[in-house]
Amino acid sequence: MADISLDFQFKSPINKVWGALTNSDTLAQWVMENNFKPIVGHKCQFRNEEIDLIVDSEVLVVDEPHKLSYTWIGGPINTIVTWTLKEEDGITYLHLDHTGFDKEDQAFNGAKYGWAYKIEELKKVLIGIEEKGAAE
Repeated sequence: MADISLDFQFKSPINKVWGALTNSDTLAQWVMENNFKPIVGHKCQFRNEEIDLIVDSEVLVVDEPHKLSYTWIGGPINTIVTWTLKEEDGITYLHLDHTGFDKEDQAFNGAKYGWAYKIEELKKVLIGIEEKGAAE
């Protein structure tokens, strides 16, 4: 088995990062269009029509604002995504475990680099949320 384990840091409060992981509209801004709801047992899909990708998911764990886990099933992969959050001294630490890959193949590497790219998009979304909040 091969697993992805990545760590990220944000200057945004933990509740803002949690919202970006669980709000369907915000998720669409940095991951893909979706019908996600942070409810254990909720079945949903992430969709990218440009590359004809549909990822089926089922929410497994919701421990707001510390842990979120769901299945990630699309194409050749049947895996689990788990986000773990903690906040210390004004920094939110976000840990990603994406588990269940058979080996370090194209799907594994695509997901590893894909998440790193998506987190850069998440950073932009969080900055936009912070700026919008400051303007209100």
